[in-house]
Amino acid sequence: MTKQMYDVIGIGIGPYNLGLAALLEKTELSGAFFEKSSSFAWHPGMLIEKMDLQVPFLADLATFADPKSPYTFMNYLYEQDRMFPFFFHNQTKVPRQEYNHYLQWAANQIDGLYFGHSIVDVIDRNEAEEPHYEVIALETETGKHHHFLTKHVVMGTGSEPLIIDGMKGLPEGDVFHTSRYLYEKENLLKAKHVTVVGSGQSAIEVFLDLLEEQKHSDMKLSLLTRTGGLFQLDQAKFAQEFFTPAYVDYFHSLSYEQRMENLDTLGALRKGIDPDTLTRLYSDLYHKTAGGGKDYVLINPMTEVKSISPADKGGYDLQCRQWQEEIDYRYHTEKVILATGYKPHIPDWFIQRFEEKIKWDDQKNYRVTRDYQLEFSDQRDHHFFTLTNLTHSHGAGATNLGLAVHRNVHIINTIAGRDIYKNQQNPSFQTFSMKEFKE
Repeated sequence: MTKQMYDVIGIGIGPYNLGLAALLEKTELSGAFFEKSSSFAWHPGMLIEKMDLQVPFLADLATFADPKSPYTFMNYLYEQDRMFPFFFHNQTKVPRQEYNHYLQWAANQIDGLYFGHSIVDVIDRNEAEEPHYEVIALETETGKHHHFLTKHVVMGTGSEPLIIDGMKGLPEGDVFHTSRYLYEKENLLKAKHVTVVGSGQSAIEVFLDLLEEQKHSDMKLSLLTRTGGLFQLDQAKFAQEFFTPAYVDYFHSLSYEQRMENLDTLGALRKGIDPDTLTRLYSDLYHKTAGGGKDYVLINPMTEVKSISPADKGGYDLQCRQWQEEIDYRYHTEKVILATGYKPHIPDWFIQRFEEKIKWDDQKNYRVTRDYQLEFSDQRDHHFFTLTNLTHSHGAGATNLGLAVHRNVHIINTIAGRDIYKNQQNPSFQTFSMKEFKE
């Protein structure tokens, strides 16, 4: 009996591959998507109440490709009887908790999603009569291995917490990444001193949430950040055009060296903090100190935490350096939350099977075509697409939800060999490349 040959298999079911699966349903293409978790959950440890997405609701699974799709956020609101509350709320950004619920709602309706299946190997059958990939999935519940055949693969394995050297190997309940925040929050609230290490959006969200809980305890809160200050995300209209397909075209056309230099100039677009979050933090601190009140808070920018070690008297000592003053000091705290960011999750099987077959820009960044294919050393018609580790090839918008549908349109159209979905053209008022004007 011949096994079914899928047109595409997606590895990982996050917002990106979930959106791809949603768009596939209106095509003749066959697909299957696998996720090791038992059900869909989007950053469950950081679904803090009153925290919103940093992009408007139009950055959903389908709108930019198909506004009439049943999987748009607007249709979700309609099905949940929340159209009027959303209308009166009068905001374009949605709560993180609602966005997660929206994704779960979609995942429960989309066909071809297999949760509780961990991909343990992908074999390149490029010598077969019809070249393809063999994908091997381990079913968690039964322990059985299942084999699937596909013409194309889309790797959407996401990211994993980045723990800096000198901060590893400590008790998980005392020193942990922000990705575990809600799981550990109950114990945190019993502590006398909690320190957040980091400067990005996650750091401020956790710090703000603890600050608003502080009224119930005498907890001291500290925020140690390496950056020069708590700088806000650049949300100016023209700055946002750096997240358009037009800019992705321009960025991808640059040399690898030019792209790396370019990323350094876009820090305010990539690493800033939502202005509303900063305003809320400042307002909370102002109200706490009104009338001479005590805030029991330390916010210390320009400070790099070099290492963390258990203290003799209990708790932890942080070895710090105020880099502008060039002052080294030790800071004591009871609990530590690491807002140290994320790194791309590249599976072991990928390195073992494909490291020698694909081209690399450097030791950690593989080459990716404009339509998100890995560049192989040989010519092939069975493609391996990636949604993971794209910042070096496609710019600051590689992790932006607003460009996720644009990526999926590229992939679907490439697989189909024709334009099934319209690819938005010239959506920017700025012209980034001057090649057509070259004399």
